[in-house]
Amino acid sequence: MSHQNASGDQLRPPNPLSVVDRRSGLDRRDMQPDAGTNLERRRGPGRRRTDFLRAAEEGEMTAEQMLFVQAIDAFKRVNGKTFPTWTDVLEVVRKLGYRKTMSSELNLGANCEDWTEPADAESGVYRTSDQPDEEAA
Repeated sequence: MSHQNASGDQLRPPNPLSVVDRRSGLDRRDMQPDAGTNLERRRGPGRRRTDFLRAAEEGEMTAEQMLFVQAIDAFKRVNGKTFPTWTDVLEVVRKLGYRKTMSSELNLGANCEDWTEPADAESGVYRTSDQPDEEAA
């Protein structure tokens, strides 16, 4: 579906996740974002929150959630960053010991390659003084 502005020029459909000006005649409630990624959090009829989400939303974090929040907070404090980048977040996750050992449960499209790694794989983030410098070898 394409739209036209006042001068009759063709416009691209708006991003369904962006703000829509009510004067345009479009209703954001009628616009559905791409579905099928397994990341949708909106609950429709018959869809209940998982215990994982319910606990976090009600302020009762699991030990895993608390450890993650504390690790991100420590990263921000040590590095003087109020808003860590996604690469920073991935670094913290890897240093917490998380590794990609299973196939993804997400459907991110054909342009995203999935992989797995051994559970004991190195984090792959910058080295500390007790790790050998592989580039120097």
